[in-house]
Amino acid sequence: MIEMTLRDVAEATGGRLVDAPDPDARVTAPVEFDSRKVARGGLFVALPGARVDGHDFAAAAVNDSGAAGVLAARPVGVPAVVVEPEGKRAGNEEAFSHDEDGSAAAVAGALGRLARYVADRLTERGRLTVVGITGSAGKTSTKDLLKAVLSKAGETVAPPGSFNNEIGHPYTALRCGWDTEFLVAEMSARGVGHIAHLCRISPPRVGVELNVGTAHVGEFGSREAIARAKGELVEALPASGVAVLNFDDEFVPAMAGRTEARAVTFSASGEPGADYRATALELDDEARASFKLHTPHGEPVDVSLKVHGAHQVANAIAAAAVGCELGLEPGDVAAALSSREAASKNRMAVRTSGGLTVIDDSYNANPDSVRAALTAARRVSGGGRRLVAVLGEMAELGGTAEAEHEAIGRGLPGFGVDALVAVGSGPVGALAEAAEAAGVRVRRASGNDEALRFAREEAGDEAVVVVKASHSQALWEVAEGLGK
Repeated sequence: MIEMTLRDVAEATGGRLVDAPDPDARVTAPVEFDSRKVARGGLFVALPGARVDGHDFAAAAVNDSGAAGVLAARPVGVPAVVVEPEGKRAGNEEAFSHDEDGSAAAVAGALGRLARYVADRLTERGRLTVVGITGSAGKTSTKDLLKAVLSKAGETVAPPGSFNNEIGHPYTALRCGWDTEFLVAEMSARGVGHIAHLCRISPPRVGVELNVGTAHVGEFGSREAIARAKGELVEALPASGVAVLNFDDEFVPAMAGRTEARAVTFSASGEPGADYRATALELDDEARASFKLHTPHGEPVDVSLKVHGAHQVANAIAAAAVGCELGLEPGDVAAALSSREAASKNRMAVRTSGGLTVIDDSYNANPDSVRAALTAARRVSGGGRRLVAVLGEMAELGGTAEAEHEAIGRGLPGFGVDALVAVGSGPVGALAEAAEAAGVRVRRASGNDEALRFAREEAGDEAVVVVKASHSQALWEVAEGLGK
């Protein structure tokens, strides 16, 4: 974060200084929501949550941790910039369903305005290029690969994990300093206008559209509606910007007509009409892809990924397209992609101990990503080892939930799954019934402890176990338990 005074923070956020005898006290360290993580000179953000209110920890953040001040919705007895609640004005109101008086939305909105202040200062100096990434699947993996690529050219800031909403996005943007050249921003949406809101926080010059899948179809109602929301990213690009579009997706190429920016395309299937594409694709025994990367800039270069799953090829080519469009040589891009290991937890993390291999892809799930994980698991099993799938609910599918779960269950034999541990209730019941009807051995677990026990029994000492569900299921507890 660039250094600023509490007075600067108040002016940037539209707040007022309270209990601040020295308005010129300097904020010299990043913002934090956790009072235990605040560095001396940092800014503590007192965000009211559903169970814990950050205002209760504001005094400790200043007096014990040395924060320079607090961003808050009410006075807290220590130096603070106070922003008055004015209703739920932030981009994603569903995130503040607990926020009866609008305090959380007020603090989140102020955080966004502070991030915009920083982004404007950095772009005015010609230092910062913001790259936005959206899509129904693959945002975090692409972000991790792109950070590796852009770090070859300059200091790069990217979110930890999936900080991709109206709170996590400004939190990440405020990590940028005077030497930062690239900000890689994940952008998620639960409705129309959410991505547009994130783009106003730190305006992107490059936008990556990965795919339009079925994730969140429950909120949007259709893939067409999802495409309209995802396209807000390319609509926000300037005429001097670049839209990086997935040539293989049914909906994405048409987004070229929604932007003034120059559009380039990428293809994991090797389509010759794409600007960036992969050919000669091969997978090793752990489902790690090698391929030739074709670009508009000279001869093809070889890439050998260390991340797992054939679906990572599209993510890698998207990252390569951004890198090349921002001036990197294809050879340097290929080297960066080939050296990057999985950086975010619970995403296609493969661990092998003896004859047992655990594929932990438990961070989140939708029908497309579940099929991608099962495809990778089938490759790792090689058709010789027993394949056990531990699957929980795919959330946010609305009225299609039962049908989508049933389709996954019915298709399990095609992925070589020998046994299913179905965790939870609701639409997971349709998953279990369809799998059983298809001839798969099924164990029904009510919770994670029981799921771990069943998974151990089904796997024994020689098997591949893939673990996948939406984030709310916390199935990483099962994956981590299998590794002990």
